[in-house]
Amino acid sequence: MLELALHILDIAENSIRAGASLVRILVRESRSKDLFLMRITDNGRGMTREERERALDPFYTTKKVRRVGLGLPMLAEAAERTGGRLRLRSRPQTGTIVEASFGLSHIDRQPLGDIASTLIALIVGNPGSDFIYRHETDGGVYLLDTRNIKRALEDVPLNHPEVTGFLRGHIAEGLGDIGASA
Repeated sequence: MLELALHILDIAENSIRAGASLVRILVRESRSKDLFLMRITDNGRGMTREERERALDPFYTTKKVRRVGLGLPMLAEAAERTGGRLRLRSRPQTGTIVEASFGLSHIDRQPLGDIASTLIALIVGNPGSDFIYRHETDGGVYLLDTRNIKRALEDVPLNHPEVTGFLRGHIAEGLGDIGASA
């Protein structure tokens, strides 16, 4: 994967497949600490110790459409190339946390990419789940919580074209306001 947003998409989709009704996505950029961190937390069914170990094996996957599971191993390698690391924490019936840290200024750090499209795809494709996206920079914080949006819109679905257009603009503006990287 060429962009970190695609890793976020892959992990969040795995969360949904694991029964998560709430997925929290945190992206933290700190120039002062030379840190880029992404954390995806879910309330899905979680994993046993053995499942956590297998999740980092590129030749293991629970998906039926392909025989290899390259997502987390590729993310771990991408993080390590920049002096960072991947952490996977999970307990059955509790949920899972995937956290990857990177050297923010490292030449090998992948760009974040089109996070707005990633968020829109998750929201539109999973109407029964909620997402909280928090992006922190030295310049501020941007927060998107689909639970609040659903309450404000009442009966208008989040996949309505006018709503997705609004969300795309809201995300772009909010990330621009805090100086988030692309």
